[in-house]
Amino acid sequence: MSFLNNSHPALTLLIACSVKGTVLLVAAWIITLFLRNRSAALRHRVWAAVILSALALPVFTFLLPTWHSAALGGAAAALWSPVTSAAPRSGSGSLPAMIVNASTASPFFGLFGRLADILLLVWLAGVFVFLLRFAVGLARLAWASRRAKPLPESQRLFFLSEISRSLSIARPIKVLQCAHPLAMPLTWGIFRPLVILPSNASEWPKSRLRMVLHHEFAHIARHDWCLQICAELARSIYWFHPLVGTAARRLRHESERACDDSVLNSGVEPFEYANLLLDLARTLENSARSWSAALCIALPTTLERRFTAMLNPSIKRTQVSRRTGLFTAFFALCLLLPLAALRLPAQKLSGTLAGTIQDPSGSGVKNATVILNSHKSNTIVMTASDENGNYSFKSLPAGEYEMKVVKRGFEPYRAQPVTLESGRDLSQNLTLEVAAVMEEVDVVPAGTSKPLPETAGKPSRMRLGGEIQATKLLNKVMPVYPDAARTAGTQGTVILHAVIRIDGKPLSLRVMNSQADPDLARSAVESVSQWRYRPTLLNGEPIEVDTTIMVNFSLAP
Repeated sequence: MSFLNNSHPALTLLIACSVKGTVLLVAAWIITLFLRNRSAALRHRVWAAVILSALALPVFTFLLPTWHSAALGGAAAALWSPVTSAAPRSGSGSLPAMIVNASTASPFFGLFGRLADILLLVWLAGVFVFLLRFAVGLARLAWASRRAKPLPESQRLFFLSEISRSLSIARPIKVLQCAHPLAMPLTWGIFRPLVILPSNASEWPKSRLRMVLHHEFAHIARHDWCLQICAELARSIYWFHPLVGTAARRLRHESERACDDSVLNSGVEPFEYANLLLDLARTLENSARSWSAALCIALPTTLERRFTAMLNPSIKRTQVSRRTGLFTAFFALCLLLPLAALRLPAQKLSGTLAGTIQDPSGSGVKNATVILNSHKSNTIVMTASDENGNYSFKSLPAGEYEMKVVKRGFEPYRAQPVTLESGRDLSQNLTLEVAAVMEEVDVVPAGTSKPLPETAGKPSRMRLGGEIQATKLLNKVMPVYPDAARTAGTQGTVILHAVIRIDGKPLSLRVMNSQADPDLARSAVESVSQWRYRPTLLNGEPIEVDTTIMVNFSLAP
């Protein structure tokens, strides 16, 4: 499962969204307390705004630029300062901090990583259970709708157009009768909404049918089912958060009360409408559990509070105006955007830098040492690549780092400064070049007592990490000290550059120091051109490598 490799940032994001969502939910709860004597439609709009904001939090977190709170940052520094800093002793030097990434070897960090993976698996299991329950409810709604029959033509024409005009509904609405005579009336659907009534609804008195249809059509006019679907999705994602479940229930309750107010505003007497709801709850089956994805008119769990509200003449029953709705959305954005951009102190340590180190053939280089140096914090962080050449730094503080990669047999790699942002994951893939060969030869005149040494720094054949087989000099022809140079007392060093071909022969010999004596340079080129090497092998294949050869001509005995 690939998500386990990034479990720590994912868990940090989930915790951060939960904390920020708590702030939104508490704010909505306080606002609705102040609005308890206002209309249910306004309170419903507040709960809808906070649920949509909770769903949008993860998206806006990635889209918005990072904002750090100075107060939170100072509090985090005060909490961490006893652990990460210590007063230097007088008279002692200052050494940079050395942090070694030992997450694969330390039992503590290994346990922490496994705990993070377990928590994510538990969260995913909860999300799956809630989404499955929601999907089953939708499937049962679709199944019941396919088996339902349209309401008789006479009943449809008498009520539908009149109620639709009064509620400004332009969408076509289907009113169906299910096969069950005791089913609770319910509404569902977005683009083609459906109202499902019990099979004996056509036998109801016209006043009763009008009140039921007006209540269900009010749900459609207010887009309550779409908002309730968003609430169910939020409850699936934040299933562990009790306030999210409370917000979803409050949203459903306020939507029912707002539709009750719409029925009462149409001229229906409160006592008559209360008797209707009581009769529906008493005679029809409670389908709240079976039809969790639908909006039911008479849930027994909410009837008492709805009766109290509809029989209270002092409560306002107005619907939300367009201006009030826009102001609510604007106020919700003013809370959502700063919270989404804010990075909590824990998120500042969740930056991850990872990548792959490869050789010129594209194979991964194992056991390469990756070094990050932050001059700002005077900190060095190190890790090593695994069998496939992958490396990873977790929980890095945000900032700029200089990156260096070293591995025997390869040239040291220095990358451009890497800038790691808070809460972001950065990928950096590198390719190492094979190290050049270095040979050094001392040349003295013939007949001197000084022995001719072997080549200084001569590489022996060795395997480096199972990837590089180093070059080995097989045949070396020693340069001859030119007579003219020896007579003139000329001595010095000739630096040659060449490319060792895949057949082991030097190619493109070139004198690097132009100030070298021509006689010495000619003698060095003539001898080195006859050298033969065992070529460098990269993953078993011969490759060309650069070589630098220093020929020292000395007259000293």
